[in-house]
Amino acid sequence: MRRKVNIGYAEASSKRPPGRPRSERARQAIMSSTLSFLEGKEKGFADLTIEYVSAEAGVGKATVYRWWPTKAALVADAFASSVTEKLHFEDTGSVYQDMSQQMNQLVKILRSRRGRILSAILGAGQSDRTLIEAFRERFLKPRRVEARATLQRGIVRGELSPNLDLDTMLDALYGPIYMRFLIRHGRLTPEFVDQLCELAFQGKLPREIAGQALVALPARATRSSA
Repeated sequence: MRRKVNIGYAEASSKRPPGRPRSERARQAIMSSTLSFLEGKEKGFADLTIEYVSAEAGVGKATVYRWWPTKAALVADAFASSVTEKLHFEDTGSVYQDMSQQMNQLVKILRSRRGRILSAILGAGQSDRTLIEAFRERFLKPRRVEARATLQRGIVRGELSPNLDLDTMLDALYGPIYMRFLIRHGRLTPEFVDQLCELAFQGKLPREIAGQALVALPARATRSSA
């Protein structure tokens, strides 16, 4: 009598289950658990443990360490992954609008629950060198590279001087935002972003381009505050 072979299981197991691969789901669960913890008002970076994250995500600690060698790297990556898409620089054809739109997006994030996470990172980073270094490498540096490329497009289009110091320009644009975020001596608003851009780009844009950008300010401010 010929032995009956059940091939149903073999066929089913050879097919990838629908949805994200298991490893990617685990990775997202780990970062989601990290973000949820840091968004709470009662806890901070020092209170977060890999044991907590792995338990909440339903994975072993070894799985967490497979992707992130330190807690600092995990926190920096979790924050960066949650905001990167929103902080992309558009190419509108105007360097003034490209920068102001992205800066307004940053302000929105700082005023949201994600802002608590960044506050925790920057605060704890003053005494934890590994955390501030992870933040610079995994979040700030990629944004900085993209911002420099945006300014460089403005130079190529003749909107900005070829002698412009890009790093100084970026510090002039973003430094006041982080200062208000940390010191809280003033509100972060679309109007504040417009003022920063106007001051920073003053004398850097050809007169006709500057005029077009200033005319667009009220419309941008209205959309950003909606």
